[in-house]
Amino acid sequence: MIRHSALFATAALAALVSSGTAQAVVTVFPQASLTPSTDYYTNRIGGGLGTSIVTTGGGNAANVGALDGRNDDGFQGPIDLTTFGFSPGFTFFGGPGTSLFLNNNGNVSFGAGISAFTPTGPQGASAPIISPFFADVDTRNVASGVVYYRNSAPGEFIATWDQVGYFGSHADLLNSFQLVLRDPSVYTIPVGEGAIGFFWKTMGWETGDASGGSGGFGGTPGAVGFGNGSSDGVILEGSTLAGIAAVVQNHNTWFDQDLRPICGVPGAPPCPTPEPESLPLLAIALLGLVGVYSRGRFARSKR
Repeated sequence: MIRHSALFATAALAALVSSGTAQAVVTVFPQASLTPSTDYYTNRIGGGLGTSIVTTGGGNAANVGALDGRNDDGFQGPIDLTTFGFSPGFTFFGGPGTSLFLNNNGNVSFGAGISAFTPTGPQGASAPIISPFFADVDTRNVASGVVYYRNSAPGEFIATWDQVGYFGSHADLLNSFQLVLRDPSVYTIPVGEGAIGFFWKTMGWETGDASGGSGGFGGTPGAVGFGNGSSDGVILEGSTLAGIAAVVQNHNTWFDQDLRPICGVPGAPPCPTPEPESLPLLAIALLGLVGVYSRGRFARSKR
């Protein structure tokens, strides 16, 4: 069930939970939520990209523990967000969010690292996930950049996939994108910004070879948005469809903690008008109260 809307409502969640409805709910936020830009958030605040990840897991055993951050399908974590000044009560999708896994394949997750390289379902993950661009990132080619993370103030975590290549070991085309995650109870969020930010610069590819792609395109392209690990999601219009890299290139967008795109304030795009029939389904941001982590469906190998 897919509805196009940028609004959410707690009352709808209560209705779904009390009725025992098990049908997946996917909310699509419009491309009009994106704001043109050509830089990272870190370019605006200074201080650089931070520390490159050291992969501690993933589907490619040969790359586990790569000290230079180069890997395919690896991840680092759990990363304790309280060491970045997040409050112990910080949550995401209604579940504990005090630690996360930074995954090479363009996302962060809660409760488990994700080595999956092809998104499936609404957001393609077996755990709650935030995906600025979930696709088959491969940084083993020395011409590829790597993944970094840092914080600039208490209650803020920043992850950057800077000029990264795609599977298998290609670096002829590169993607550059960044995630900003904030705890609103600690970090004072400026007007026009939000608790979660996606920033995209040059986006040269959208599919790895093992996801049905050739030359960086075709097959199953990247996913942009959020998932709760239980088939519910909040995704960008055009996610996993051909052309998604061009849609997000040189744009940014902010969300509040309920995953509503920031709009209608200075420096942000105008709020789109929701479709009337979508209003009963606007509570997706809290559906993660059902914490189901089904890892098995992502066990397939590239090799």
